[in-house]
Amino acid sequence: MGTLPYPLRRILGVLLGAAMAGLAPCPDAPAATPQAAPPASLSLPASLAQQIESLIGQPRFAGAGWGISVISLDSGRVLYAHHADQLFQPASTAKLFTAAVALSELGADYRIPTRVLASGEIHGGTLDGPLILYGMGDPTLGADAATLSWPDQLAGQLAAQGLRRVRGDLIADATYFAGPVTGTGWEAIDLQSWFAVPASALSVRENLVDVTVTPAAVAGSPALVSFDPAGAMPRVVSEITTGAVRSRNDVNLYRAPGDGVLYAFGNIAEKSPTQNYRLALPDPAAYAGDLLAEALSRHGIHLDGKVVPLQWPRRDPALLAQPRTLAEVLSPPVGEILSRGLKRSQNLYLQNLLQLAGVRAQTEAEQREGSAGFLTSERWGIRAMHQLLEQIGIAPAASLIEEGTGLSRRNLATPNAMARLLAFLASQPYASIVQDALPVAGVDGTLQGRMRNTPAENNVRAKTGSMSFVHCLAGYATTGDGERLAFAIMLNNYDPPPGSPSASRDLDAIAVMLAGLRERDREAAASPSVASHPAN
Repeated sequence: MGTLPYPLRRILGVLLGAAMAGLAPCPDAPAATPQAAPPASLSLPASLAQQIESLIGQPRFAGAGWGISVISLDSGRVLYAHHADQLFQPASTAKLFTAAVALSELGADYRIPTRVLASGEIHGGTLDGPLILYGMGDPTLGADAATLSWPDQLAGQLAAQGLRRVRGDLIADATYFAGPVTGTGWEAIDLQSWFAVPASALSVRENLVDVTVTPAAVAGSPALVSFDPAGAMPRVVSEITTGAVRSRNDVNLYRAPGDGVLYAFGNIAEKSPTQNYRLALPDPAAYAGDLLAEALSRHGIHLDGKVVPLQWPRRDPALLAQPRTLAEVLSPPVGEILSRGLKRSQNLYLQNLLQLAGVRAQTEAEQREGSAGFLTSERWGIRAMHQLLEQIGIAPAASLIEEGTGLSRRNLATPNAMARLLAFLASQPYASIVQDALPVAGVDGTLQGRMRNTPAENNVRAKTGSMSFVHCLAGYATTGDGERLAFAIMLNNYDPPPGSPSASRDLDAIAVMLAGLRERDREAAASPSVASHPAN
């Protein structure tokens, strides 16, 4: 991620162990301004194969790798393939694999609970023992309109049962997921950034902190560093000073992985606009517990103890006593969470859904077979994904996915595997949920500013994927003749030379070709042109 070349970013990751957060752009972020339509000249060749090859054969791609698979959903024919069985880094198009296993394991209608539990009974308004705020993986808690006031909803339910005092601690329990809060292969340099927040079972407000740096009125004075939410960053060491008017701004934010201390240093010019950043929340469970404790007080419930966050690999002994559920709030349906996650390429949503699918798969496997030894919730989710792909007929070697978001560079998939997955999803009862969840060209999500005023606008529905030197697009298009297509376009090891179109425009150009395709423009899958680019 980010604007630095990948080798340099790897070095920085080793030396620093975390990003200078807020400065790297989000993978798959929507274009700030609408992009121009791909050059019209690209649609002139007579056949689909010639159109695509005239683009990908340009000298500027000599050191890059293209992989493309285009399948007709109506006939099942492969309309075009180029290195379609070669492995590529998929970036955030890997989220499509997560979507498939989440729908398979959880179903589109499942709502994720967040509960308050207790082992003891309420007698005379008093609970002897701890309250447990038990997160069960909802990534939308506090970020969804229905749960913005979740602490007061839970506290209100407790007060309605007559609770007035808790003789014990409030345990903020995030142990529903077994394993680290970072996905396999996530880079240390990204972990402070807002696109790599902890994937906690007890998440709140998307695990984000907004940071504002404001210059003082007088040069040489300390700058003001403020946070929203105010109590989300437990400890800050700020050495940012106010520089002279029109001096260069140089604001730096650093938090080591696993550390709760944020170091802020550098300078901001006097009278310059405030500088705004977004950082990962260091301990979502602890912050969620603080929010509930404040709500308990507002509802007249006194907490004798303190907030105690609990993370894997620790276990909550109170859970062994099979505590009762005293209060509960529910997430939106999984189908809606998927839509928000795919439209925005929201990493927390998809990583949590993968782990939820893993918890479900683990429970079902242990009921059938007994304990199978320790695996993280993420690995159980990947195992369920592999089982699903085998049922579809996708070979294990064609989809080497390690986590749920596409952040990891260890993820690999072939264009054929991606296109076949899309074809499978299009045949399922939840097909419309998947297609509606994908960004729509020129309309919304990460494709909002792309492919406008082309045949692809309001037609192509596709997941974007981008990291340094990785550019992908995979989804659906309807041709000019009304034929439905599934496609995967992967471009790896490419950095556009100065003066060249952006890589996203190159991907879009191919998607526009598909959207404008008519029978006279195509060649059969066995034609010499297609056969000259075997799926290898």
